[in-house]
Amino acid sequence: MASSLRSVLSINSSTIHTNRVRTHSLLPPLSISVTRRRFTIRATETDANEVKPQAPDKAPASSGSSFNQLLGIKGAAQETNKWKIRLQLTKPVTWPPLVWGVVCGAAASGNFHWNFEDVAKSIVCMLMSGPFLTGYTQTVNDYYDREIDAINEPYRPIPSGAISENEVITQVWVLLLGGLGLGGLLDVWAGHNFPIIFYLALGGSLLSYIYSAPPLKLKQNGWIGNFALGASYISLPWWAGQALFGTLTPDIIVLTILYSIAGLGIAIVNDFKSIEGDRAMGLQSLPVAFGAETAKWICVGAIDITQISVAGYLLGAGKPYYALALLALIIPQVVFQFQYFLKDPVKYDVKYQASAQPFLVLGLLVTALATSH
Repeated sequence: MASSLRSVLSINSSTIHTNRVRTHSLLPPLSISVTRRRFTIRATETDANEVKPQAPDKAPASSGSSFNQLLGIKGAAQETNKWKIRLQLTKPVTWPPLVWGVVCGAAASGNFHWNFEDVAKSIVCMLMSGPFLTGYTQTVNDYYDREIDAINEPYRPIPSGAISENEVITQVWVLLLGGLGLGGLLDVWAGHNFPIIFYLALGGSLLSYIYSAPPLKLKQNGWIGNFALGASYISLPWWAGQALFGTLTPDIIVLTILYSIAGLGIAIVNDFKSIEGDRAMGLQSLPVAFGAETAKWICVGAIDITQISVAGYLLGAGKPYYALALLALIIPQVVFQFQYFLKDPVKYDVKYQASAQPFLVLGLLVTALATSH
């Protein structure tokens, strides 16, 4: 869950993550041992301790940003405080899309009220989706990406040796079990006969695990991996928010899965800065498979066509004002695509996402409000 919209959005992400938001914005099979030996076997044949490039090669500590370090994004300063390093591994910058997804789900339910209990429920659901399960997703992703990060971002905590493997494993389990526990609590709080939120959290966590970990490692395939990431960041938190306050319906499930195609486009944005490492490790991200020029058009096409299709759905459902509002929010996104992303997707990735994605996430809320009436 979330881990999700890399780093709606966050809607992941990216998750929504972008720093390198690949979550994605949620469960290792429960049979996994927490011992170092078994976890390492499932991860890769290479011992994590063998991958320890010196951080200064690409990110001198003197030029890094403390703010970037706390957010978990590119250009972070080197840090020795373990709690700051743990926070960096969870990539807080990828949490907002998941939090926003919960807001959209609550709005779509039509049953959210501005009273203390409903606000408290929604905050707990946001904590589950963001800090806990997205944090879990991002930590797992960093663990299994340690070899790629040794090429792309050797200054990150794991490949630089700033945090030990056992400490990372402990963090994974604390965040996972904490998130699942909050999911079960929300089901009891909402009076559910079937623990739907717990199972959404469990399913999202499993999806996040197989996204990052062998043997499936969905991220090796640009199409499947990025769609899984988009679903984690858009569909799952929306479903959790709506299930908390109302009932999930088939039309909402279909609509949010469709929106996850836009999440696929957002996830591609984060692939461009990782082309070198992905190619070296044999990961078929879309920029590697199709080349940067073709991939950037696939990216904007997925984002724009999805939203236009949703606007058409709303128009056909007899909600023309909501459809027009959604179309109005697409226009600035297209402007920023030509102004930034299509010019240079590596140089302007952060600037593009900061400029365009607020309009995309507002469109999600417009869609949620439309389906609640």
